[in-house]
Amino acid sequence: MTASDTVAGVRSLRLDPELDELIRRAAAQEGESVSEFLRRAAAERARRTLAEPRPGLADVIGAVRSDGGRARRTGEAFGDLVTERQRSR
Repeated sequence: MTASDTVAGVRSLRLDPELDELIRRAAAQEGESVSEFLRRAAAERARRTLAEPRPGLADVIGAVRSDGGRARRTGEAFGDLVTERQRSR
């Protein structure tokens, strides 16, 4: 198996010297390569980010309760609107 068989993508990033040294030291302390340290850190951050509600919606998520009502007909209403616009052209 070659490296290209196991790596889905290659990314490149620029680090200032201080951050580069910080990452190198932390990776060494963890007993990992810099690449593995960065992959693990990126995966942890991505999972945490995706698990959290989006800041702009956090105050409204779960605030509305409904049994559907008018929302049940939105597909039908959209179809009617598209048909109407096509006829008017």
